[in-house]
Amino acid sequence: MLAPERRNRIMQILNEHKQLLVKDVSLELGVSEGTLRNDLKILEEDGLLERTHGGAVLPKPHTPEYTFQSRSLTNQEEKKMIGKAAAKLVQNGQCLILDASSTSLELARHLVHYNYLTVITNGLATSQELTRNPHISVIVVGGVLRPGSSSLEGLLGKGLLGQIHADVFFTSAHGFTVTAGLSDFSIYEAELKKTMISNVSKVVALLDHSKLNRRSIASFAETSQIDTIITDPGADREFLDELEGVEIIIAD
Repeated sequence: MLAPERRNRIMQILNEHKQLLVKDVSLELGVSEGTLRNDLKILEEDGLLERTHGGAVLPKPHTPEYTFQSRSLTNQEEKKMIGKAAAKLVQNGQCLILDASSTSLELARHLVHYNYLTVITNGLATSQELTRNPHISVIVVGGVLRPGSSSLEGLLGKGLLGQIHADVFFTSAHGFTVTAGLSDFSIYEAELKKTMISNVSKVVALLDHSKLNRRSIASFAETSQIDTIITDPGADREFLDELEGVEIIIAD
């Protein structure tokens, strides 16, 4: 079992049981306790778990810094630039899927002058912004609303998404690495995004520089599934140069 696969399995076990013991999981995965401790160290550095004596637990519940309002204020200027650049990829008559991220909301603000678009989203703020334009048909994907969130999560909208083929899926993420792809801190949001990706022609990732070379709990798209990444001038150019087969757009 390769290291990325092993660490994904560790996170699956941790999400199922909320805690783990090194001696038990090392036996289950067939690796030494030393190898497993090294995996836990790396996952802790990525903010995915907290090590304890003899094992690990999930991180403490997300603080208010993870609410939609607070996230929308982080790197706000960069997100505005990315949203503006993303709008240039949109053509009248297209069917789009926008996730509930604050960066997709910035994109939505640039779509109010487009005609005859159909937009599917699980973002409440995004859907409200889009209804300012009577020429945009807005479809809201149902789900569960978490406290402090502006997104509907869960797979209640899976049936709806399975009936729609979209031209472009615009999505952000809590982190992106070459090996883990796009990842989010909400398992439920990640599962919904997997469904969104399954029936689109193009995937565009909206990632400000702070999201690059960073990993979160749940992966929802491999690097090979991403067609375009739009980022800002603060992005690490060496990291971007490692990406093959992905169009890179630097917003300005």
